[in-house]
Amino acid sequence: MRHPAHVLRSLLVPALVVASAVAVTLTTARADDDAGRASVLRSVRRGQYADFLARGRAGEGAPSVRVAAFALEDRPVTRAQFLAFVLATPRWRRGSVPEVLAESTYLADWSGPLEPGGESLALPVTRVSWHAARAYCRWRGRALPTEAQWEWAARADARHADATRDPVYTRQLLAWYARPTGGPQRASGSGAPNLWGVRDLHGLVWEWVEDFGASMVASDDRERGARDSQRVCGAGALSGGDASAYATFMRYAFRSSLRADFALPTLGFRCAAEASEARR
Repeated sequence: MRHPAHVLRSLLVPALVVASAVAVTLTTARADDDAGRASVLRSVRRGQYADFLARGRAGEGAPSVRVAAFALEDRPVTRAQFLAFVLATPRWRRGSVPEVLAESTYLADWSGPLEPGGESLALPVTRVSWHAARAYCRWRGRALPTEAQWEWAARADARHADATRDPVYTRQLLAWYARPTGGPQRASGSGAPNLWGVRDLHGLVWEWVEDFGASMVASDDRERGARDSQRVCGAGALSGGDASAYATFMRYAFRSSLRADFALPTLGFRCAAEASEARR
């Protein structure tokens, strides 16, 4: 007959193993849940900047783009956050989205509709169409930033709201644009914050904006000549050796090449909201 202590041990050990496994599972689930929460919204004060497309045709009288105060997520949307979205909204899972809303490369780097694969969940999500990015932001009760909002927030460095005339800032931007294209190589939000507390507006991924094609497209034939002239003048500003204009031109040119269904390996997004929604 087995000693009672041995019997007790034989009963307790499997129970402890099961309890440990459950604890690990719950901890992992909690961590995944935390990773899928919405990013913090940071307050961006109102401001203005010179209209890039008009800068070549006028001097001091060049029009300014005025931006009201708003809130912007502090980092690009991550794979974990987008996973939470597709778990909650099956119609945006890979294989369920109509081709008109996302091309065939939509989430193509995921190993399955609900499996981001071996890549870190902290990386920014890419291969997401404009339609899907908008849907995600609406699901969060937010919206994609406008081009003007994104451009204004992106002009800041750690100390200045508009650092575009700072040679150090310019060199950093040009160094990124000179690197070979590829997918994101580090976690979203791992870059240094700018003046607004917003990270990784440069150096990680390109980002969708609400009106991504508006700058290069005229609203009707009466405006087309003027807008085309602005487009040429904006590009012409580069010939004067203005390095700060080159990075801006690259962004405008990239956006003008996009279609709303594109799902590119270097293109992600973040969301914006009303200024009152920002964390104080």
